[in-house]
Amino acid sequence: MGAVPGHRVLSLADAFALTPPSFLPASTLFDVEGFRSEPDRLAVVRRVSGPTLVLGSTQPAELVSRSRVKEREVEVVRRRGGGGSVYLGPGGFLWIDAWIPRSDRLWNGDVSAAAAWAGAWWTDGLASVGVDNLEVHAGRSRPGELGELVCFAGRGPGEVFHHGRKVMGLSQWRSREGSLFSMCVYARWDPVPLLDLMPLEDDVRESLAADLIAVAVGTGELTEGGADLEALGAHLLVSFPQWG
Repeated sequence: MGAVPGHRVLSLADAFALTPPSFLPASTLFDVEGFRSEPDRLAVVRRVSGPTLVLGSTQPAELVSRSRVKEREVEVVRRRGGGGSVYLGPGGFLWIDAWIPRSDRLWNGDVSAAAAWAGAWWTDGLASVGVDNLEVHAGRSRPGELGELVCFAGRGPGEVFHHGRKVMGLSQWRSREGSLFSMCVYARWDPVPLLDLMPLEDDVRESLAADLIAVAVGTGELTEGGADLEALGAHLLVSFPQWG
């Protein structure tokens, strides 16, 4: 499938080559400033060089234990979009940021409906690597009891589920120029590394882990041989220019 003129798909390496140095530091890796001047839709695959904890825009810094982060050599960054925290271990996830400018046919002024295209896009991509029986959450966000703490514990518009367990988590950030959709799937869902970075009593941590293990599922757990995240990312990037 050829690219539509004016629509670009970038890898993270491409983004490094095309954006100014202020966009490169890890502390701003999940920021939006590099996108706001883009007149066309743009997709970027995010990678991390080491364990990384991504906080939502409104989550307090006190959510993280400084001593545990330092001991485990985890980098803490903050995305502009809201919602709960996300833990990223190298190679165990696929994170894509997709920028939709207001001039694009996919842009929607209704926050609850704006991510519907993303859910359909990922459902198509996941089907290409053998992950089926998926549903997309429609309507308003429902964080539940733990969604403000951990992204994959809530339900938001455009997010993808398999029999009620979250497969793809999504955070949306909107500006006068357009909307940025940050989307992530895991090869294997495990809440323990994330909870291990929080200043919790051991019994509370164990209780939360028991509750959170049931809220999501990794793509590798939904196929017989394990879903190929590289193939999934490639499919999504190729289909993005003409999607919708």
